[in-house]
Amino acid sequence: MIPDEEKLSNPQVTISTIKKYGFNFQKKFGQNFLIDSHVITKIIRAAEITKDDIVLEIGPGIGTMTQYLAEAAGHVIAVEIDSKLMPILADTLSSYDNVTVVNEDILKCDIEKLVRNVADSMSAETAGDGKNADGSVEGAVDDESVDGAGIDNSTAHHVKVVANLPYYITTPIIMGLFEKNIPAESITVMVQKEVADRMNAEPGGKDYGALTLAVQYYSETYIAANVPPNCFIPRPGVGSAVIRLTKHDNPPVVVKDEKLMFRLIHASFEQRRKTLKNGISNAGLPGITKEAVGEALTEMGLDENIRGERLSLAEFARLADILS
Repeated sequence: MIPDEEKLSNPQVTISTIKKYGFNFQKKFGQNFLIDSHVITKIIRAAEITKDDIVLEIGPGIGTMTQYLAEAAGHVIAVEIDSKLMPILADTLSSYDNVTVVNEDILKCDIEKLVRNVADSMSAETAGDGKNADGSVEGAVDDESVDGAGIDNSTAHHVKVVANLPYYITTPIIMGLFEKNIPAESITVMVQKEVADRMNAEPGGKDYGALTLAVQYYSETYIAANVPPNCFIPRPGVGSAVIRLTKHDNPPVVVKDEKLMFRLIHASFEQRRKTLKNGISNAGLPGITKEAVGEALTEMGLDENIRGERLSLAEFARLADILS
């Protein structure tokens, strides 16, 4: 373990590390490094990390939160897209033998293989069969050592995602994790406060929209903390928030055609000022006319001129069933 005063959460340690390696922040990666140990502690508590967990960290940066995660979790898989950070991570994480660093784009890498590789190694080590878990910091995971088999449910309940996400790509990453059905029970992330509010919104509010419904279809949301700009280097121009998304074992609604439901949702919020009926009819969905939408709303006991922001997830599911 590294003494707290020597960790990267100490601003002076972060600054000296950046200078040592001549690192320049790249706007295209949306890099803002955390420098507040209290915030990191809140993230780890919100994620409920234990020694039984495999943590998938997206975008470790120079390894600030990774140092704390390594001390709390059984193993950390840190996926970093910026190759220039690899030598820095090899240095800042050298004290931890339970961290695997992968230099890949999280949107393109095979997460299931990464987790399977680590889970198998941890199981072998626990079983005491002579195999050692390879927890060293490395540039990539050897795909040939993975058979690509699906991860069983017992493993899935010990995988958690934790990340300080770049604001510009927050939604694609989160929705990608959900849609790929990655083997994780929760996703705890630092995001722009406005985005966290949208994920956690209720019907009828200004923040309620397609993102709200998509996230809440897959998970239960909980905002754990608000984080001011001065907790980062460099300082972002907006406030941030830590939100935990606990995946549902089963979706909260049953719908015949999930794809149609999400098409209706996106069409309803594409032009927020339009009525739901007009928004959907303008989307050009095959076989769905303005009259059909109006009749469906009437059947549901709703005003034909209602806007999408007034409908709950259950009501969108019901609408999709009627129109399918």
